Amino acid sequence: MPGKVRRIVTAVNGAGRSYIFSDTRLPTAEVAAGDPVRAGVWLTESAPVSNEGTHDPVPEGVITPIGPQNRGGSVFRIVDILPDRVAPRDPREFPARGGHTTPDRSAKHPGFHMTDTVDYAVCLEGEIYAVLDEDETLMKAGDVLIQRGTYHAWSNRSDGPARMLFVLIDAEPLENP
Repeated sequence: MPGKVRRIVTAVNGAGRSYIFSDTRLPTAEVAAGDPVRAGVWLTESAPVSNEGTHDPVPEGVITPIGPQNRGGSVFRIVDILPDRVAPRDPREFPARGGHTTPDRSAKHPGFHMTDTVDYAVCLEGEIYAVLDEDETLMKAGDVLIQRGTYHAWSNRSDGPARMLFVLIDAEPLENP
């Protein structure tokens, strides 16, 4: 059986800079050898959606905007992120797709961006760095990052692709991102 789930939660400090607020393994209680892990990772208190009908909002499997386009909406995607040296990001793509950037952050890494969402990011395969204004951490398969409207970039410094699962849920914009 795999071990506990690593959960990384981001926040914004008083200076408006993103950082890693917590980095823990869940559940916090001991798990007996051989028992399956059942980890509650995060909760939100609203987002009523209708499950009526059979409408497929993504029939082609392509979602161009980064985040949800409607208040209360969400986006679920799986992304293969190639090594930085193979496929560098273009900072101009983020504002065009609904994200926010700043020149200083783009200078640090061309993939730096922020959305007005809470994001659940799960590393499915490979490894990738979650880069924030003041911190970074290496994520490996099974690690989970809770991205709370903070500026960030994904940096693949390995020789192979990293496969990530992302769920983005509409959130109130931060006052001092």
